[in-house]
Amino acid sequence: MPVEPPPTRWELPSTSGDDDLVAFGADLEPGTLLAAYRNGLFPMPIDQLLGRATDLAWWSPNPRGVLPLGGLKVSRSLRQSTRRFEIRVDSAFADVIDACADPSRPGAWISTDIRRAYERLHRLGWAHSIEAWTPDGRLAGGLYGVAIGGLFAGESMFHARQRWGRDASKVALVALVEMLRAEHPVGRLLDVQWGTRHLASLGVVEIPRPEYLSRLRRALELPLPPAFAGHAAHKAK
Repeated sequence: MPVEPPPTRWELPSTSGDDDLVAFGADLEPGTLLAAYRNGLFPMPIDQLLGRATDLAWWSPNPRGVLPLGGLKVSRSLRQSTRRFEIRVDSAFADVIDACADPSRPGAWISTDIRRAYERLHRLGWAHSIEAWTPDGRLAGGLYGVAIGGLFAGESMFHARQRWGRDASKVALVALVEMLRAEHPVGRLLDVQWGTRHLASLGVVEIPRPEYLSRLRRALELPLPPAFAGHAAHKAK
């Protein structure tokens, strides 16, 4: 099971306001990150100087993007793509987050500090990657996020730009939904932060923040899905 880190030394801000941006500052210690997710917050640097991510910001979108586990839209072509890849969990977490952090990607926001923080969460057993591999052993795409009880908080996804990487990130998402639907899925919550047109095409919907927080509280009381409960935590460095 995941290793519970020392608690955060920060008092978390209220999410009672209307703005998506809730607060600045604090740190990226494991205890702070877990406390944030348990209270409906997540970190994302905000660009303020020469286009560089300089200030750590904490967000709680209103409305919040979630993917209902029974609402994933899988087209015929995507279903065919699922047969082209092998799905693995946590076999290349660092490679997945590095690919997601590629600065050449539009809207790149994953800083070195963010990457290190989630790698540490991974070693403690809280952060996970779902990966799509080609038959000849190439990492074609994947996603990563944080699993706490029945919550999976998706952070980012990627696919290789070459032709063999087509649909790989969506295939990883299909696999994630199947993992979350395994063994008593009622109450589990797949958080994608913000809804976008692309995510809406896959079944993502937006719900008011109070509804999200209510569903979050119920999800946190649930056990981890089997796909993540069986992955042993590693000692943090």
